[in-house]
Order: sequence, then C-alpha cells, then structure tokens
Amino acid sequence: MCCLIFSSCSTAKKTSKDNVQDTSYSEMVDSQHFIFIAQTVNPLRGRFRTLTSSYDVTVSKDSLRSYLPYFGRSYNPQLPETTSPLDFTSTDFSYSVSPYKKNAWNITIKPRDKPSIQQYFFTIYNNGSATLNVTSTSSDAISFNGRIEEKK
Repeated sequence: MCCLIFSSCSTAKKTSKDNVQDTSYSEMVDSQHFIFIAQTVNPLRGRFRTLTSSYDVTVSKDSLRSYLPYFGRSYNPQLPETTSPLDFTSTDFSYSVSPYKKNAWNITIKPRDKPSIQQYFFTIYNNGSATLNVTSTSSDAISFNGRIEEKK
C-alpha cells in the first residue's frame, strides 16, 4: 500500500515536469529553432542500423542544414557523388506544423532549392523523441529516429 502512495506521488511530479517539457518543445517547434539528432536509421531496403557517428538536421527560420547518411537505391545519381544526398543546406523551404495526438507535432519541410528532396516529415513528441521520414524524387525513402534539442 505504501508503494502505491509513493508511486502516485512520483507520477504527479513527473506530470508537472512533462508540462514544462511540453512548453519547451512546443516553443522550439513553433519558433523553427531546433536540432534533430539522429540515433538510428531505417532504410527502405536493407536493415535497421544504430548510428555510431554524429548526424543531425538543424532547423532555423532562415536555413535548413541537413547532415545525414543515406543507405538505399538512387535512381538518378550524380557521378561522382562524394557526399550523401542528405548532406545539404537549404535557404528556401516551406515549414508547416500540425498537431499530432496529444502533445506531439507533425512538421513538414519542403526544400525549394533542393529539387531531389520532396520533403522532410518530422514527428516530434513531448518527451523530445522524434522521427524523420525523408522522401525524394530520385532515391528510396529513408527514416531516422532520434531526439530534438534546443539550437544554441
């Protein structure tokens, strides 16, 4: 019976902390000011992988900086390709946010100056975890799991 009381108190404290986190993530999403840190990758073809190097996407009002690996089939490669097709900077893109479930957000980013990328589709949860699905006109889709952090 004591365990239930302590457990109940612990849950109440966690909920309060989650509300603070919700506000922080909501502000990052609304202000277009965050970094997505990729931790795992799931290509359309091939196997799920844990990333051992640092990969990220930096979002701000005036730029989108993508530094992500790519594993998959490219239908129209530009040879010789020395970098990942997901390694680029865009300064001309659309950014839209819509609510997703309770305290989560869907973000669609469409770079206009990178025609091979159709969209970056983020789902960001109130605990900071996030998924990113990338669709392209010239290669297989790919998805990433990770977290978001405040851009400093």
